[in-house]
Amino acid sequence: MRASRLLSIMLRLQARGRVTAPELARALEVSERTIHRDIDQLSAAGIPVIADRGCAGGFKLAHGFRTELTGLTDGEAETLLLAGLPAAAADLGLAELVAAARVKLLASLPPGAKAERLASRFHLDAQGWFRASDDISALPAIARAVLDARYLGFHYASDGSIYERKVGPLGVVLKAGIWYLVAQKGETVRTYRVGRIFNAHALDEAYARPAKFDLAAWWTKASREYERNTYRGTAVVRLSPRGRSLIEALGPYVVAAVAKTAGKPDRRGYVRCTIPIEPGDCGIRELLRLGGEVEVIAPAAVRADMANALRETLRHYARV
Repeated sequence: MRASRLLSIMLRLQARGRVTAPELARALEVSERTIHRDIDQLSAAGIPVIADRGCAGGFKLAHGFRTELTGLTDGEAETLLLAGLPAAAADLGLAELVAAARVKLLASLPPGAKAERLASRFHLDAQGWFRASDDISALPAIARAVLDARYLGFHYASDGSIYERKVGPLGVVLKAGIWYLVAQKGETVRTYRVGRIFNAHALDEAYARPAKFDLAAWWTKASREYERNTYRGTAVVRLSPRGRSLIEALGPYVVAAVAKTAGKPDRRGYVRCTIPIEPGDCGIRELLRLGGEVEVIAPAAVRADMANALRETLRHYARV
């Protein structure tokens, strides 16, 4: 255990330059006293660790010193290869770099290692069923602007119109087979679907990415807010037994609401429950996916809209 911790300290110093004792203690979940003892042990073993005192101090390796020891176990290398996501790398225009890194990683392992075993047995297909892929020809240019910290210019298609945009690119996200650009526009952070972007090009103007911006944390929070804001209304409905089996088509929030609010089945097996719905036509279109297996009880406005939508549908078949 201690040998592994010593190796972790050395690799962290090599990767980050200067690291403080509190930072190392938090990362390795030990006391600062233990860190100081480990640093002494490294020095005794001939590792040139330099200790700088003061508020800006910490530990660092002597200039020019670098270990060739990776410390990777076969299992750790397996995990890294599994996380490579070759398809996503190809979309970003980074396939050659990922392939080169893969070769170097395998070459660094001891003879007989089977690091490719896990990657050869698990495959990620992020694309949804029966969904045509977006045109992501703009993605490599977007990714380059993100990596080079340059402002990005592009045209964006939305609601039948074309808009010209200049943004500070914060990162890209692959969500359920769809690529999104997260970017700063003025004082706000916005999301753009890459499939609607064209004529993307990095500008000569450097973009100062906010130092404390956490892409993963922002995306998680924004996604949850979007999901909550999507369902701004509720409807009381009756579901047939088959309707309950089809309710998954309306998404996990509706499924959870049915499970929580459903009463006892009546003689025909119908249950009364309250579900979240989107406002306007979007909510009606979703309910229509259940066909005759659902009846809207309330609100009256939603029930009327549902009836009007059904009458309009039946009008097309009046001569049958």
